Amino acid sequence: MAPNPLTSLPTAAADTKRVEDTLLSTVHIDGDPYLTEIAAHLIKAGGKRLRPRFAIAAAACALPDGTPVHLDVVRGGVSVELVHIGSLYHDDVMDEAVLRRQVESVNARWGNLRAILAGDYLLAKASEIAADLGVEVAGLLATTIGHLCQGQVGELQTMYDTQRSESQYFPSIEGKTASLYAAAARIGGIVSGQPRGAIDALTEFGRLYGMAFQVVDDILDVTASDQQLGKPAGNDMMEGVYSLPVIHTLASPAGPALRPLLTDEMSEAHRLEAIEIVRNGTGVASALAVAGSFVAEAKDVLATVSSNESATALSAACDHLLASAAVSIS
Repeated sequence: MAPNPLTSLPTAAADTKRVEDTLLSTVHIDGDPYLTEIAAHLIKAGGKRLRPRFAIAAAACALPDGTPVHLDVVRGGVSVELVHIGSLYHDDVMDEAVLRRQVESVNARWGNLRAILAGDYLLAKASEIAADLGVEVAGLLATTIGHLCQGQVGELQTMYDTQRSESQYFPSIEGKTASLYAAAARIGGIVSGQPRGAIDALTEFGRLYGMAFQVVDDILDVTASDQQLGKPAGNDMMEGVYSLPVIHTLASPAGPALRPLLTDEMSEAHRLEAIEIVRNGTGVASALAVAGSFVAEAKDVLATVSSNESATALSAACDHLLASAAVSIS
């Protein structure tokens, strides 16, 4: 699979270093190496840093090609990334996860209490950056954290519910995932001083990309291998989170075969059987079509903002996202 087009921009290498340096310096606490180590654990484990890249590319849509963005744009993107990472600390506690990004999870290494507090610390540091960038960015980040919590609660309300519908699924992923991409793109537009129309369009682009991103992620959960995922395929089904491919499969002729397997005591044999039913049914293809619709709309919105190399890379990132799912089902 080719690398994400955002990593091929002329400023990408320098931007990557600025993002990593800012992340680590933000969570560093003089005189407290213990909390610093816990807070930096998942940062050092790596990541694609798509949210900071979105903020940077969104800001660069208004700049001549190859022009570096202001450091405040990087800091704004980092604030969203810290919210994302903090939410992972909390997610791993709720899921009792032992691995994250191929390393030991924070809760597995230091315990649930420290993982929760360290996640809270990351959210606090994100808010500190946002406050420094102005009232609008601070308010936006606070609202985004609220949407994130709302989306997670919505998901919890439908756990192990085989009647979960699209009308429950889409608001949940909008809060959990799309709100962060929307915030990153909006912060890039705000901090770079773009016109209101462009800022709103960038926000909608980020939201639509985020919706497609989560649908694709849910497709990969049932189509990729355990090795590719770094966790058991179909893990969401085992945890009672029935995503769009599963929802569509349940509504298809394969639904009666799948539904009895989806319980809170799913065995290994039932996990493998459920994966095969979803993979061989129509739910994956129909979910991919939904992701494609989000991507097409996102690219149309972005085209109203700019056509420079950063906008082109953002548009190509949409195609790259769909290709990652297509490869997994080919």
